[in-house]
Amino acid sequence: MTLSGIMIAAAALGIAACSNTSAPPAPLDAPALADAVQLDAVVGHLQELERIATENGGNRALGTTGYDASVDYVAGKLREAGFDVRTPEFDVTSFDVNDASLTVDGAPVELRVLGMSPSTGPDGITARVVRVPADDTPGCEVTDYDGLDAAGAIAVVDRGVCPFSAKQKAAAERGAAALLVVNNEPGPLAGGTLGEDGDELIPAAGVSGNDGAALAAAETATLVVDTTIEDIRSRNVIAQTATGGTDDVVVVGAHLDSVPEGPGINDNGSGVAAVLETALQLGSGPTITNAVRFAFWGAEETGLVGSTRYVESLSDDERDSIALYLNFDMLGSPNPGYLVYDGDDSDAVGAGPGPEGSAGIEQTFRSFFESRGVAADGTDFDGRSDYGPFVEAGIPAGGVFSGADERKSADQAGKWGGEVDTAFDPNYHSPQDTLGNIDRDALAVTAASVGYGVGTYAQSLDGVPTGDARDRERSGN
Repeated sequence: MTLSGIMIAAAALGIAACSNTSAPPAPLDAPALADAVQLDAVVGHLQELERIATENGGNRALGTTGYDASVDYVAGKLREAGFDVRTPEFDVTSFDVNDASLTVDGAPVELRVLGMSPSTGPDGITARVVRVPADDTPGCEVTDYDGLDAAGAIAVVDRGVCPFSAKQKAAAERGAAALLVVNNEPGPLAGGTLGEDGDELIPAAGVSGNDGAALAAAETATLVVDTTIEDIRSRNVIAQTATGGTDDVVVVGAHLDSVPEGPGINDNGSGVAAVLETALQLGSGPTITNAVRFAFWGAEETGLVGSTRYVESLSDDERDSIALYLNFDMLGSPNPGYLVYDGDDSDAVGAGPGPEGSAGIEQTFRSFFESRGVAADGTDFDGRSDYGPFVEAGIPAGGVFSGADERKSADQAGKWGGEVDTAFDPNYHSPQDTLGNIDRDALAVTAASVGYGVGTYAQSLDGVPTGDARDRERSGN
């Protein structure tokens, strides 16, 4: 029985005990919904997603039978629970790397191609290397190339601050033949993408921080980025409660696709499993104030395409009816962090604050973790997950994240345990992103946070502007 079913049954027993009275079903309780999202059930969903990947070439990526089977699994579970489920299609460009290599002064250098990079062709290019000086916004602006002859060269810039697509555009405008991004830490640059329009400019890839110095000292390099890009169709999964007001809908999302390199169990089977189990425990007809819409996005790994297409498809009224968006992407990292999106920009890192109301969402999740004895940290709205198009549309956003390829600080290890100066998820975007490498203790807490966030905002939007208040905020009045 779902949590809402338990509450309704309990209320029904109360009615039976008082023959001449009637009472409404018990309202949703956020802590109770959090407690109902149990680790064993979440792991059960992960086992199914891993089975799907194993039976379909080792991944659940865009355009694969593994992704289609993932859609069928999630949609089937929701339908069994009574939800009206839609799987709207959208156009997306698929991306495959046929071959990739970098040779500097005759020696091979490890390379990671950025998603949606144009191809150099199978023979690659040999060109001069031009190192763009580092500053606070490395390679993000055309003026960073002032005084440099980048025409026909391989431009080398540091990672940081702006999207990879902005670095690609600046290099292309100065005539560079290709772009190499040096990671801001020793390991390889993993999981980067140029977004869906990246194929329109110049080839781009990344190298580790360790290799950056040798590359900068080189006069020439040979780069092969042989890629194939084609247009296909993919699907999102959307399900909404039959109860609750539809003027202020709470949207809760997680991306369903993996990268081609692995099964994607932490990234992002963990978010999918937690959101799915929250939906199943909430039920399709709970006693709530605000309707809840559950979304499982396709093509996130190709540049947030599923969520972007969804937001773009909304009419003005449909967009205005979304009160807020909660995002859950990677909840069981093996060297876990407990990170909530920095809605008020109190950390003053990277992007600014989220739309008005995001600060309250941040505090909601901080309070949840505090109740579980965990002191959470903030994490920047850096545009790397599906909150991006919602924030851009002015919709308040927030959520929880256990960390990807960023490294855990000494202060964080002191609070949470784990290994200092090691990635939160050393298996990020790799074949080792399996259930065996999930931190189950962390997942138990972060999955429960999904239930808490949903339970909180399904009942009350305190601190989140809606209706006329949001219109005033958007217009700056």
